Amino acid sequence: MIISASRRTDIPAFYAEWFIRRVRAGFLLTRNPFNHNQIRRVSMLAQDVEAIVFWTRNPTNLMPYFSELDERGFNYYFQYTITGYPRSIERSVPNPYKAIDDFRKLSVQLGAGRVIWRYDPVLLSNLLPLEEHKRLFQKIAKNLAGYTRRVVVSFSDFYKKTEKNLRDVEGLICSDIATDRDSLQKLTDFMAKTAAQYGMEIFTCAEEVEVNGIGHGKCIDERLIQEVFGLTLSGDKDKGQRESCGCIKSVDVGVYNTCLHGCSYCYATFSHERVISNKRNHDPDSPFLVGSAEGVDPDLLLAVKSQQSLF
Repeated sequence: MIISASRRTDIPAFYAEWFIRRVRAGFLLTRNPFNHNQIRRVSMLAQDVEAIVFWTRNPTNLMPYFSELDERGFNYYFQYTITGYPRSIERSVPNPYKAIDDFRKLSVQLGAGRVIWRYDPVLLSNLLPLEEHKRLFQKIAKNLAGYTRRVVVSFSDFYKKTEKNLRDVEGLICSDIATDRDSLQKLTDFMAKTAAQYGMEIFTCAEEVEVNGIGHGKCIDERLIQEVFGLTLSGDKDKGQRESCGCIKSVDVGVYNTCLHGCSYCYATFSHERVISNKRNHDPDSPFLVGSAEGVDPDLLLAVKSQQSLF
């Protein structure tokens, strides 16, 4: 089993203490986001987890627990987003200079192969025109050279829930770069050359669009896991993801509407009010990320027996 922590929220930034307590408890509970009454118990024992994929903009709250994760025998790597977008679009993300500094520290600690840079999503707008994306991408790539081997890019999807949040950004006028072939090719050509210049492979994430010089990637990738950890895993596609997503199967342990970064384009955050409410209902001792275990089937709450060493 691979654990995704998480496409739905930033667990390292906001829920690191909860996560490590669930590791110590040996299990967590997660609800189906489309059926609140459907509950799954997920083992957090290293013997049951081939790898953990952390998705974050700020890993610093989780970093003090790396030694414990290592001692318990977990394999893990990071998808780390840095874009440098204006505060009007990304209200509460770390300053890009700090994010780059933390990225470097993470890479030094874990190795460049276990920290993947995401320039994601590419949001073409009057506040972020083509030349500004080129400037940001080049500047970040230059500062991360030698600290990562891979960069992932994707292009903003305009769902109803994201369009509403984007409309709330004063003065913002967006356009869909995926439908602007000329701008798309100019930007991706630049990104491919820049990535190569700074020693990075570049891939797209969950994109149907074909662009020269950039291959389709997998964020949860059996080849990367084999390369970094020496594990041979099935390459079966995760059918719970979009058709264009190449990721292999995983269990996501996050919850929608729990991330406090305030990114206006985020598909995982529909309502800031819901985020605040969910944060209030977060208990680091609960098996759930949000809410208590009151009324849950007692069999789902059975304690994990301590693992006795046989050597």
